[in-house]
Amino acid sequence: MSNTNTGTAFGHPKGLFLLFGTEMWERMSYYGMRGIFVLYLVAFASSFGWDMAYFGIDPTAADAENQLNTAVQSKALGILGIYAFWVYVTPVLGGWMADNVWGQRKSIIVGGIFMMLGQFALGTPHAMIEGMELTFLWIGLVLLIIGNGFFKPNISTMVGDLYEEGDKRRDAAFTIFYMGINLGSILGYLVVGTIGEKIHYQYGFLTAGVGMLLGVLLQLALSNKYLGNVGVEPAAKKANLSNVNTNAPLTSEERDRVKVVLIMSFFTIIFWLGFEQAAGSMNLFAKYKTDLVFFGWEMPASWLQTVNPIFVIILAPIFAAMWLKMGDAEPNSPRKFALGMFFLGLGFVSMVMAALQIGDSETAKASVIWLVLAYLFHTMGELCLSPIGLSMVTKLAPLKYTSLLMGMWFFFSGVGNYLAAWVGQMVGETGPLQAFAGVAIMAFVAGIILWLISDKLVDWMHGAEDSSAHDLTEKIEEELSVTATRDGIKEQH
Repeated sequence: MSNTNTGTAFGHPKGLFLLFGTEMWERMSYYGMRGIFVLYLVAFASSFGWDMAYFGIDPTAADAENQLNTAVQSKALGILGIYAFWVYVTPVLGGWMADNVWGQRKSIIVGGIFMMLGQFALGTPHAMIEGMELTFLWIGLVLLIIGNGFFKPNISTMVGDLYEEGDKRRDAAFTIFYMGINLGSILGYLVVGTIGEKIHYQYGFLTAGVGMLLGVLLQLALSNKYLGNVGVEPAAKKANLSNVNTNAPLTSEERDRVKVVLIMSFFTIIFWLGFEQAAGSMNLFAKYKTDLVFFGWEMPASWLQTVNPIFVIILAPIFAAMWLKMGDAEPNSPRKFALGMFFLGLGFVSMVMAALQIGDSETAKASVIWLVLAYLFHTMGELCLSPIGLSMVTKLAPLKYTSLLMGMWFFFSGVGNYLAAWVGQMVGETGPLQAFAGVAIMAFVAGIILWLISDKLVDWMHGAEDSSAHDLTEKIEEELSVTATRDGIKEQH
């Protein structure tokens, strides 16, 4: 339930832009760390004791160094997968805590503080903790995981809570909010990535921690003024105040809608399994197998990951206009999910071309254009899936389970992230050609299945899909025209 006393700006509650800024700094912290994490683990493998003896490699073997490099990269990807999995699993618990005990606002403050401390733990110089490097690595990751659990599902839920039920601005609000995510990721990759790769990886983590600190301070300073009572009371208590029996069983319609959320969330496993190669195998491919030298200057590999958020900002209005122009032919949400899978597959076709270019050569480098094309297709897929999914959860979830189901949405994303590490390890074991081709085929098959069952899923939505797609594009168009003259907001779109 929104608070009408908080005021509006550009047709939306001012609280939306506060949440936009808070999310932007948190995403700067998260994606900045993600962009350099695997590279950091590989570069400092010896500090963690990952030597030939650790992996059982015969140092006299002719290819001992190659074996060590492969083993270290596989170990690094495995740790990234574990981290990413729990980052997306803990929102289930964080969502429950917010729904029943703390409320969303307190949860995101606590989560932000934990994430800040986690970044600082990763950034603690090895010289200060000699012999405890691995311990501080895991302390940092655990703090980041706990913090994400409290933060991630609840700030998204608060965006929906700014609007009354039936308010047609909600989908457009999620698109604006999604731009905050992408602006934050650009900042993270450029600022944290540059500091990490060009100066020192641990300075990059410290910078990410400062970004998270700014997000927490922003929320503490302005939330009472611009959010009013949004996110203060737990959802279960609000349901009681609304005379909703929180112990009552779900109705048949509610059960169908929950089924839609869970089924479409399940399919996101395959999408994120491929998409999250950006932080793992594609990041390593960019670092060691791609020509990044321009006029004698080597571009940081993490910069390539800015291609995705930049394309999001460029393509979002184009997609909105395209959906609007299609009119009645506009695909429903499940079919947009299917299109996301098809675009994911095309991205990995591009990676297959990059793998074919270098072949079996140890020295050949692929053209950077193949990775740019891959990120372009992956971005198109993301625009068909991720913001639609966030909005879908807030529209279909019963009130007393909103944050919990948002947590489940992220749980399935976590499973995809965990399996992404497995795929990344396959790249090192079977070679990029076979691994990337396998992901492409998997994505195309998933897209076909989703397309075939889409009509049944729409039936289970019980009317929620009838006008939401049109309203989304219509309101996005309104946002584009209303905000075009405001400094800084135009770039969000």
